[in-house]
Amino acid sequence: MRPLTLGRLLLRCGILVAILFVVVVIALKLGAVQVSLYGLGRDLIRVLLGQSSAISSDYGMIVVDIRLPRILLAVVVGASLSVAGASFQALLRNPLADPYVLGVSSGASVGSIIALLIANQLSFSPAFSGILTPLGASIGAGLAIAAVYFLGRREGRIDSSTLLLSGIIASSFLSAIVGFLLSTLSGGNLRGVTYWLMGSLSTLPPRSLLYLLGFGFLVAAGAIYTTAADLNLLLAGEKEAMHLGVDVHRVQIVVYVAASILTGLAVSVSGAIGYVGLLIPHAMRLIFGSDHRMLLPAAALGGAIALVIADTAARTVVAPSEVQVGAVTAVIGAPFFIYLLRRGLK
Repeated sequence: MRPLTLGRLLLRCGILVAILFVVVVIALKLGAVQVSLYGLGRDLIRVLLGQSSAISSDYGMIVVDIRLPRILLAVVVGASLSVAGASFQALLRNPLADPYVLGVSSGASVGSIIALLIANQLSFSPAFSGILTPLGASIGAGLAIAAVYFLGRREGRIDSSTLLLSGIIASSFLSAIVGFLLSTLSGGNLRGVTYWLMGSLSTLPPRSLLYLLGFGFLVAAGAIYTTAADLNLLLAGEKEAMHLGVDVHRVQIVVYVAASILTGLAVSVSGAIGYVGLLIPHAMRLIFGSDHRMLLPAAALGGAIALVIADTAARTVVAPSEVQVGAVTAVIGAPFFIYLLRRGLK
C-alpha cells in the first residue's frame, strides 16, 4: 500500500466532496414539490450572491428556507455521528463500538429531555430553549461517557471488553430513565419527543443554532484529528503505543470528550439515528484503509452523504407524508451490517 501523502488525501477528500455536492443538489430538487434544475440553480446563485430577497417564487422559498437548512442539518449530524463512531472504534480497538453501544446517545437523550422539561417548567423563550437543549444533550453525553469510562477501568487502565459491557449496561439504564421522563410529559410534548427520539430531522433549529452546531463540529472533529497519528499507533495496543511515545491518557481524554460533544450535538437536534456511527466508518475503512489521517475526514464526508440520502428518502418515499430518518437508516443499515459481518469486520 502506498503511503498517504497530502496530495492523495486532498484528491480523495475532493472526490467525496464532489459526491456530497451532487447528492445535495439532488436532495434539493426532490420532494413533495418538484423543482426544476434551472430554477434551483438560479435560486442558489442568488443565495450565494446575497440576493435572497430577489427570490420571489414559492419554489425558491421551499428550496432556501425549508430544504437547504434541513440538508445542512443532515450533513452536520451525519458527519458528527460518523466521526464519533470511527473515534470510538479506534480507541477501543473494537469494531462494534459506537456512540449508541457505549451509552453516549442515551445520555444525550436524557440530557435533552431534562433540558426540555426545565424549559417548559420555567417558560423559557423558544430561542433560549433551542440553546438549552443541545447544551443539556452535550452534558448528558459527557456524564454518560465519564461514567462508562470510570466503570471500564481495570487496574488504572481501560479494558475494551469491560468498557463495552459498561456501555451496554449504562445504555439500558439510561433508556429506562428516558421512558420514565417521557411519562411526565403532556400529550403534545410527548408526541413530539417520542417522534424525535425515533430519529428525525423534520424539526429545524434556528439558523443561529445551525451555525453553532457547525462550529461545534469543526472544533470537536478538529481536536480528534490532531490525534489521528496516535490512533494509528494505538491499533497495535496501548503498551506498544506508549513505547512509541504516545501519551495514551491524553489521547483517551481528547477523543472521549470530543466524541461525546459530537454525539451530544447530533442527538440534541435529531434524536436517535442508528447505524451511521457504526457502519460508515467500516465502509470508509474498506475503501480507504485504516490510516486515521484519511479515515476521519472520509468518515465525516461519508456520514454526511449517507444521512442526506437517507433523509431525502425519508421525506420523499411516502410524500407528502414522511417517515423518521432513523427508521430509514435502520432498514438500510441492518442488511449492510450483515454484509460487513460476512466479510469480517476489522
